[in-house]
Amino acid sequence: MQSDSQALQAQEMPEEIQLTLLLSGGQQYSLLIEPDNPLVQQLFEVLVDWEGKRSRRLFQVPIGQGQAMLTFPCDRLIGVISEPPLVVQAPPAPTGHQFTTPSEPEVSHNPLVSDYVQLEQFLAPHEHQHLLDYVLEREAEFVSTRTSTGATNYRESVVMYSFPEFSQLFEQRIRAIMPDILAKLGLPSFPIGQIEAQLTAHNDGNFYKVHNDNGSSDTATRELTYVYYFYREPKPFSDGELVIYDSKVENNYYVKADTFRTIEPRNNSIVFFLSRYMHEVLPVRCPSQAFADSRFTINGWVRRG
Repeated sequence: MQSDSQALQAQEMPEEIQLTLLLSGGQQYSLLIEPDNPLVQQLFEVLVDWEGKRSRRLFQVPIGQGQAMLTFPCDRLIGVISEPPLVVQAPPAPTGHQFTTPSEPEVSHNPLVSDYVQLEQFLAPHEHQHLLDYVLEREAEFVSTRTSTGATNYRESVVMYSFPEFSQLFEQRIRAIMPDILAKLGLPSFPIGQIEAQLTAHNDGNFYKVHNDNGSSDTATRELTYVYYFYREPKPFSDGELVIYDSKVENNYYVKADTFRTIEPRNNSIVFFLSRYMHEVLPVRCPSQAFADSRFTINGWVRRG
């Protein structure tokens, strides 16, 4: 099978191969199919479709030995596992889709590798200072964080859920840059729904153990997680890095692999990554234990409309 965009090498293939489709949100579906079935080529064409020319295609795939039909838009497809392997030869991504900085690795576009984008100087200096002043004046409005499962010793920090003066600003800024963020992550565009935000402070010994952000029915439409870091200078705390784990698939769910990326909480920077990634916040060391010396974030989620 050949096309202008890719070639599938299937020498000495059996009569049927097994394809496992990886869909955003953590779903996985397997099917047996003939190597020369046109669906095989169509699936791989979508995966190497850098310019998004097929972004409106709707797939209908028989599953359960033909007793059911899986229907999904192609922008939900993020990977295909083939047994035995099919080798896809794709052209280099256009320059506009590449994103490298001196301190960050080049995006790999491997669906099981944790790609992220970190942008520096997200707010103007006067906005950054205004945000710091705003937070320090409202220490009494912060409450202890909790998890949806009610687990203890899993998350320690304080949070403020209502801060419209800045949550609205962040929603506007994030909506404006979302096309560029998706391009940098090598993701197809999708309809942007709600953009959530909360204001969190981590002080001495605070942490958040390994979790993902869209693993329940009420969070399933979260596509991207973002974390904006801000704090006083000179930096009054240490550690508190964000660790994003690579993924592997077990029992139809994405789970963390042994490899990971460690992101430094740089002042006035914002990080974007897929909400399905397993991640954690390492314990913060803040010798003064003063609220004003905390590691502050505005963090939230971009939902699919």
